Amino acid sequence: MTALEACVDGIGLVGPGIANWPDGARMLTGETPWVRSPTRLPPLQCLPSAERRRTGAVVRLALTVGLEATERAGVDAARLPAVFTSSGGDGENCHEICQVLASADRQLSPTRFHNSVHNAAAGYWGIATGATAASNALCAYDASFGAGLLEALTQVVVEGTAVLLIAYDASYPEPMRSARPIADAFGVALVLSPKAGAASLARVVTTLGRAPADRMPDAALESLRTSIPAARSLPLLAQLARRTAGSVVLDYLDGERLTVQVRPCL
Repeated sequence: MTALEACVDGIGLVGPGIANWPDGARMLTGETPWVRSPTRLPPLQCLPSAERRRTGAVVRLALTVGLEATERAGVDAARLPAVFTSSGGDGENCHEICQVLASADRQLSPTRFHNSVHNAAAGYWGIATGATAASNALCAYDASFGAGLLEALTQVVVEGTAVLLIAYDASYPEPMRSARPIADAFGVALVLSPKAGAASLARVVTTLGRAPADRMPDAALESLRTSIPAARSLPLLAQLARRTAGSVVLDYLDGERLTVQVRPCL
């Protein structure tokens, strides 16, 4: 595979005990300890009241990190193509639909139905930001972050444009949780651009490889990395937080890994 390169211009992050990217960066560099607590998602004032009432945790998660990343990059969210990637989408909504279908009264709410599609977060992103550029919604099970990163980088290289990547996962209610245990909600967003700018944090150069995926040195953070698919991004986020050159290996599909070199964005 040809190496794919882009500059990282903005980062959004939220997860267990992590409120935003600066909070996460301090934790990932060891400046502050990580104290695990349930993920807290702020209310979304960017949506009209009717849409706010219809959104679940997954949509709030995706929009929260996307808005943080674009704000930190200083870019107009409405003009960016976007890649949304999640291992399973809105599990809570799927659970509610299954409950209705298993009951005697099978009257399914239209809101439940239109929120069940995998690109629901992309649709709400368009409503919230006025974005009309193309968006993709991907799913690759535990490899979803890696698949989304490759897709976003490919668009940056081929189209020569900045692209927003949003990766997100949230836990399922029981009994689905027993079959697919996801510890909590975790979301990360990256604004990737073809050229360095005033907001650029680093350049990433990504290739396919087979080296073992990097583990987090802290046992608690390693547990977080493996318990939520979107948190497979943590080794890369830790390297970006250090603001130094380095290389990390990320989980991807069986037998394949992503080697990401992080360099100064000159």
